This record gives sequence, structure tokens and C-alpha cells, in this order.
Amino acid sequence: MDAPKTFKQAIFKEAGAPLVLEEVPLTPPEKGEVLVKVQACGVCRSDFYVQHNAVGSLPRVPGHEIIGHVAAVGEGVTQWKVGDRIGGAWHGGHDGTCKPCKKGYFQMCDNALVNGVNKGGGYAEYCKLRAEAGVRIPADIDAAKYAPILCAGVTVFNSMRHMNMMPGSTVAVQGLGGLGHLAIQYANKFGYRVVALSRGSEKEKFARDLGAHEYLDASKGDIGEQLQNLGGASMIVSTAPSKDAVEPLLKGLGMLGKLLILSVPGDITINTGLMNKAVDLLASQVRQGLSVQCWPSGHATDSEEAIEFTKLENINCMVETFPLEKVNDAYDAMVKGSEPIMGTP
Repeated sequence: MDAPKTFKQAIFKEAGAPLVLEEVPLTPPEKGEVLVKVQACGVCRSDFYVQHNAVGSLPRVPGHEIIGHVAAVGEGVTQWKVGDRIGGAWHGGHDGTCKPCKKGYFQMCDNALVNGVNKGGGYAEYCKLRAEAGVRIPADIDAAKYAPILCAGVTVFNSMRHMNMMPGSTVAVQGLGGLGHLAIQYANKFGYRVVALSRGSEKEKFARDLGAHEYLDASKGDIGEQLQNLGGASMIVSTAPSKDAVEPLLKGLGMLGKLLILSVPGDITINTGLMNKAVDLLASQVRQGLSVQCWPSGHATDSEEAIEFTKLENINCMVETFPLEKVNDAYDAMVKGSEPIMGTP
């Protein structure tokens, strides 16, 4: 695959400043890397923290929902060849020697690389990925539709399947955004009784169209009490956590219930008086067997399995597409709540 001498990339150069579109020299991949011609890259809420220098360091090309083709391989790379379709997710590389890696949790590596955070990302015509973290992408899927599966999709899919819920369990999903609209669909396909939690009656049809069996409107009363009226939830998937949103959710859990937090929350405190269940999370003594859990996305195989399940079950990832030249429009759309995807020629 012929590569040009230069390429365009969008980069955060200063904290809080817009992306700068620039043309830079294209250099060959280093040892253990592959050079990728980017087809599409999702714009994720996590990129906001990159922009504000809260994670990683600046200057930085963001982007960790990447789908493209291998344009060149670096020294020692044997698992990829030019022309292969490849993806780059949040998990951007691992050392293979630390305890998490030895247990197979490569995304938890003590020295993990994160695409678009502490290494270059996919807001560009070309990017470089670590070979060990590359995701094999089927030839027959749409890059724009499936790019978010490498972050939002695998985060929801992988975390929910690790919670060991039985089919028929009542699983509530809080939020109907990028994570939430996927969580409802996955939960339905996993065989759960799905309860969508949001605010406003106008969202009910959308939630039910996604696969929710029940819809609870937070504007009509305490959401925890509403869940208890349905028998309590075996699991609540919180995709838009905040102090005001999370505390009431705990009241909605049934015995042995799990609150699964999938997005970066603000300050959250657990009001044991509000719960009236004598919860002491710090001492891991939960009278009703309740637990608050998180899960750190997934590694390459997890992403491949998330893509395969998404394809098999016809999960619909809703996106809005932009050309790279309108990268700041795409970024602004994400901040306003859309699920934008940037494509390159």
C-alpha cells in the first residue's frame, strides 16, 4: 500500500483550546508498530479530558475508536500484513510482563498505553498502533458504524457479561446516550428484563424501540422507589453518573444487586441514611449484599468479540459523520451529546 510523504492530523496543542488541523511528515512504523491508514475514528467523551490535560499530556492527537487498513508494518511484526483491516481501541498496548498481563487482563497493564491519551490517536489520515493491541476488523462492516464499538461498545458489552447476570434478571440502564443506547440493546440480547431510566416522557418510545421492556421517568418520582415497585433491579448500569443521579439508584437495587458504573463520574458520596440499608462500602459490609462495580473496557480479543456480537445481533450504533476537515464541528457535536464519527478519504 503506497503511502504519501505527509498527512493531516488534528491535535490538541494547548489545554482547553480547539483542535488544530495540520500537515506533518509521515514516518515509518517503529519496532512492534503498524502504520494505519484511517477510515474512521469516533469522537469520545474521554477526549474532553485529553483536551483539558486531565489525562495524558499535551500536545496530543486524540482518538481511540479507530478503524482502518495496515499501510506498513514495523520490525518484528508478524501478526499483521499490509492491507489487513485493523482497529485501535482504548487499550493501546501492554508490556506482557506485569501481573495483570500474566492473568490476561492486558487492558489493566501496569504500563498500559492508551490510544489518543499517552500515545498518538486516530484523529488523522494515518496513525500508528501497537501490533499486540490491534483489533481484527471484519471486511464487511461499516467503519463509521462500528468504530464506537471499540470504546462504548466493548465497555458496555464486556462489563455487563462479566457481572454474571442470569437471563431473565431485571437490569436497569440509566441514560440513553452513547453508552446507554448500546447498553439497552445488549441487555435485551443477553435475555434480561430491561428497564430504561431517563427523564421525560418523550424518551419512552426511543427507549422501547431500542429494546427496553419498561421505562421509568425520573421526573415522575424517586427512581429508586419506582424500581422497587418493579421488584428491585439485579443490576443497574449507570452510563451517565453524577452525585444526584447515582445515590437514588442504590435504593432501586434488589437483594445482591449490583450498581455498574461505566462512565467517569463526578464526586459521589454514598448516603447510608438515604439507602436505609446500613451500607458500609469501605468495610465491604453490605447488609443486602449490594455492590458498586466498574470494569475497564477490554483488550483486543474483547473488542473483537464485541464486534462479532454486535454484528450477529444487529445492534444499531447511532452515529453522525463528519470529514476530518470539520473535526472541531465533530468535537462540538460530541460535547453537545451526539456520537460523531470522522472519516478520511
